[in-house]
Amino acid sequence: MARAFSLLVRRVGQTPKIAKNFPRIYADLASTGFRPASKPLTFELRNGLVVSTPNTPGARVPVYELFAEDAYHIDELVAGLPDDLVVLDIGAQVGCFSLALSLARPNARIYSFEASEHTTQWLRQNVERNHRSDRIVVTHAAVTKERGTLRFLDNAAGSALNGLTSTSTESQYVDVPAITFADAVEAAGGRVDLVKIDTEGAEYDIILNSKPEDWASVKRIVIEYHKVEGRQWAELREFFETAGLRQVREESVVPGWGAVWLDRA
Repeated sequence: MARAFSLLVRRVGQTPKIAKNFPRIYADLASTGFRPASKPLTFELRNGLVVSTPNTPGARVPVYELFAEDAYHIDELVAGLPDDLVVLDIGAQVGCFSLALSLARPNARIYSFEASEHTTQWLRQNVERNHRSDRIVVTHAAVTKERGTLRFLDNAAGSALNGLTSTSTESQYVDVPAITFADAVEAAGGRVDLVKIDTEGAEYDIILNSKPEDWASVKRIVIEYHKVEGRQWAELREFFETAGLRQVREESVVPGWGAVWLDRA
């Protein structure tokens, strides 16, 4: 309870720093008692972007992580990469990473993949609203170990916590289109410079069922790894070493859960 209250206080303090319309956001949050609500929450960000999400905690979190906390260290992430870099955003949620990266590198071509059909609607809306459709390609598909159809646990609330880490009692299993990592690379034209993965536990299936050569053009990766029974980050690190990518940074949240940055050796 204390941790939740501390996080709430932090978000309240961050809101006016990132959003011009913070009084409206405060009013919308207060009217729901900070509980999930049917009315969307729209952030008119000070960097010029506009991001709408369902007014639920799991959907709001990435807005703060990307635009208040710079969780992925965007400027460092793209430093030294080509101006016209090609990016895979796997687990794009409502589009915060893709949009933030499009600001840092206006000439980047970004391919955003989201498994939840409901969340993809928000992702597409945010891309279109910010006039990024010419630079951000939205695909409703789960990137996983094999192409076809995936049984996916979806809370239909735009949450970043879908799939294996879903804790919502209202989540339901749905069938979604599935592709492999190699398919995603092919969709991007065969050359990919940067990969971001945040798939709530599916990262092990995505990566360990790919081939090192699928990653041949990739120069940099940022990935969130999660607690999955029988799996550990060391397996992924070993795979990437085989593919010529080395770990250069790690930020751990709790044992078994954190973020890692990798560069081509």
